[in-house]
Order: sequence, then C-alpha cells, then structure tokens
Amino acid sequence: MKISIVAGVALSALLMAGCECEKSCCKESKKESHLEGKAKISKEDAEKTALSKAPGGTIKEGELENEKGKLIWSFDIAVPGTKNITEVNVDAITGEIIAVEQETPKDQEKEKSDEAKEKKHKHKKDKDDDDDEKDEKK
Repeated sequence: MKISIVAGVALSALLMAGCECEKSCCKESKKESHLEGKAKISKEDAEKTALSKAPGGTIKEGELENEKGKLIWSFDIAVPGTKNITEVNVDAITGEIIAVEQETPKDQEKEKSDEAKEKKHKHKKDKDDDDDEKDEKK
C-alpha cells in the first residue's frame, strides 16, 4: 500500500515537471517562429553562405537569434581534421557574414555551461512568472 502511494506521488511530480517543461518549450518554439517571420534570408540560404567559410564542414547546430539587436542565423560547423568548431553568423536580413570564430573544445564546454545556466535561469523566471499569473487570477 505504501509503495502505491509513493509511486503515485512520484508519478504526479514527474507529470507536473513535464508540464512545466512543455510550457517552456512551447514558449521557445513560438519565439523562434516569431523571429523566422522577420528573417528575409531562409535558413537554407544562410547555411550555404556559412558553409562557404568552412569548406568541407558539416553544420552541427543552427539557430535564428536576436543578438545585440541584430537578427542572425548562427551556425556551428565541424570541419574534418580538427576538434575546433567554426561558428559563423549570417545576417538574417541581408545575408552578409557578420562573424566567423574558431571555438576550441575548451571554448565549446564553456559555452555549453553558460547556456545551461542561462536556460536554467530562464526556466526559473518563466516558472516564477507563471506562478505570478496564477496568484493574480486568485
């Protein structure tokens, strides 16, 4: 009997956590869709432009983001024969290359860590905002 209660409580907690994550993911998807509506350069065209700066490379990750007030396509490109990643930023309005940077494995780990911290902070802020909305409705 105790096992059933504990299992029920654990399942409920997991479902609640999943719902919160789903809300966050949904907000992120809406944000990206909103940005894509503003972009004049398609992701495919931006990828071609970015790959011209890393011949023989393969795009590992690409995203549309608003960086320092500028809408950009940002691509991480792996090039054979090196562990470094070439990050290429393409202006999503003009299609011009804005920046090309080499990231060492150490740089990549730091960036992942920073992004994880930012995502955790953002998720907590979104949860706090949702809690505030619930309180206002009461």
